[in-house]
Parts: sequence; C-alpha cells; structure tokens
Amino acid sequence: MGCARRLTDGDKRQLWARWKSGQPVVEIGQALGQPTPCLTTLLRKHGGIAPRDHKPRAGQLTPAGREEISRALSASRSAREIARNGGRTGYRATQAGQRALIAASRPKPCRLALSPRLRNCVAEKLSSRWSPQEIAGWLKTSYAADEDMRVAHETIYRSLFIQARGVLKRELLAALRSKKRMRRAHGAAKQAMKRSLIPDAISIRQRPPEAEDRAVPGHWEGDLITGSINSCIVTLVERRSRFLMLVKIGSRTSADVVEALARHIHNLPRDTFVSLTWDRGSEMTAHARFTIATGVKVYFCDPQSPWQRGSNENTNGLLRQYLPRGTDLSRFTQIELDAVAKQINTRPRQTLGFKTPAKVFNETVVSTG
Repeated sequence: MGCARRLTDGDKRQLWARWKSGQPVVEIGQALGQPTPCLTTLLRKHGGIAPRDHKPRAGQLTPAGREEISRALSASRSAREIARNGGRTGYRATQAGQRALIAASRPKPCRLALSPRLRNCVAEKLSSRWSPQEIAGWLKTSYAADEDMRVAHETIYRSLFIQARGVLKRELLAALRSKKRMRRAHGAAKQAMKRSLIPDAISIRQRPPEAEDRAVPGHWEGDLITGSINSCIVTLVERRSRFLMLVKIGSRTSADVVEALARHIHNLPRDTFVSLTWDRGSEMTAHARFTIATGVKVYFCDPQSPWQRGSNENTNGLLRQYLPRGTDLSRFTQIELDAVAKQINTRPRQTLGFKTPAKVFNETVVSTG
C-alpha cells in the first residue's frame, strides 16, 4: 500500500518527533492520516534514526543569493563562486541549488569508516555482545589519551541500522540486546505483567532506606526468567554493584525455588546478602520458609510495578542476549549458568562509571570481610 498523500516536511518532522517519544507507528499514522506500511517503510529506510536536518552553513549561498548571481551573469559581471557552479555560460540558480542540496545530503564518512583500528575494535566488542553504550564508555576510559579511539554510541547505532554507510556488517545486529532492525525510543511503552497475591507479603515500602539509595551493599533483587518446555532459572542482582547470580532450579514451584535460593546464597559472606526484593510471582509464596532458613527478609513490589526492581529487569534484558527467548533453560548446568553470569558481570556499565559489576562487588566483599 502506498502513501495516501505525499509527506510534507512538516509531516516528516512530526513523524520523527512522535517516533522519538515512543509513540507506536499505528498511532502516528492515524495522526498524520497515513497508512502504517508507508510510515514503517520510511522508518526502516533510516533504521529508526531521524535523518539530520541539512541547514545551510555559514557563508553558504541561499536561493536568493543564487538568483542574484544569475542576474549578475546577465550583466556580464564576474565572480569565483559563479565559476564553481558552471561558469559564465553554465550557471543556473535552480540547478546550482539542487547540486548543493544533493552534496549536503550525501552521507559523510563517519569516524568508524575512517579508522580501521577503531572499527575493528568496535566490531570485536559487538561480537562479544557489548552494547554500543558500553563500548563507547569503555573506549573513553581505556583510551583516555587517544582521541582517535573515541566514538559516540549513537554513531555505532547509526552504522548498524543505516546500512548505506557500509561500515559495520549487518550480522553484528544479531549480537545486540534488542533484535529489532530499527532504533526505538527509550519511551516506548511496555506491557504490564500480571502477578498473583502473596500471603503475608512485606511491601517494598517497608524496605530499609539504605536499600533504596544503594548506599549499602547486600540488597538484592530477584526474578525468574522462563524458556521453552516450561523451563526457568532464578536471576539475582545486587542493587549497588549490579552483580548477577543465576540459580538453576528443578521447577518453578515455590518449594523448589526457595530451597535452591537458600542453598545458593549460603556460599556468600553473610553481610553481602541482607535483603531480597521480588515481584508478585507465585514462585515466592513460601518466602517465610526462605527467611527462616537464611535470615534474609523478602520484600515484594507493588502489583504490576516491575520498574521497582529496575536493576533486575535491566539485567534480565542483557541476559536474553545469551539465553534468548525459546531456549530450553533446563539443559544448562549450574557451571554453565555461572559462566554466562561471569560474562555479564565483566561487561562495563554506564551506571557504574563504566566499571564492571564484578569489580564493584569484589570491592564490597573485601570491605565487608
């Protein structure tokens, strides 16, 4: 289906503004009076990244200026700028303006295209499933004295999503946390998750203040991630360091979950596991048994409020790069899950000043030991 009408410049600006705010393309189409396939085609063409406005640079000829030159030619007057655009006999204001616009819109070589060393480094980290933001931050700290080894994370995204640049191979898209082929706004809506009622649940509002501001280590967030054939594993994330632990479980019954959790955290120094925050999943119905076995209180999020476990939610998203949806999680041993967790814990995090969770957590263990 083609466009119902040609998009004006104003329509395009509105399209990109709405897309950046996270509005679904269906709603954008309704607002602009355009069919969804038409807008989707345009968004995919640019990889979901708004093209830059090509504003005339200082000193560049305007259409009015070009017309002035055209009139000057008829009066047999000379100018170097005229010669550059076809000479006395060939200059035409309209054609010259079109040539200038085409030259301005032509993709300019980006830093990744100009530096094979930087490009290879970025490609290697992408292959290791680092995010563009992690790569940009790591480069800034690792090559503090080498400006040539710096690149903005948006430049990496542009080189991946806008294949016309021909800098980074499309295959590297598969290593990104999101498998989408277009850049999506951070404001895109998320579906709420249904949660069951938990008997004698202690509200997250009763959690110690030091857990909220992440000033003190030892406060964890937990959840289950699921795979095929009803398989699942436990994910635990320490709020201060974002350190991840994965726990293999036999089933998602509350008895199996709390037993596996209690057994796993006994391997940690006591002061490094003080509290646990969970969502409203039925797998934590037996939370009182867990508290008796470990001395660790469990706090529960408000219904349909997964953002209250933000560190855990974000880390689960990273984990899907290694354990995609549809994977049979039951086939992984605890040793293999530990290896996956190690890969994530050795990735630099922006929120940690591009330190790794492993480094920050180890500092915590030393200080509390």
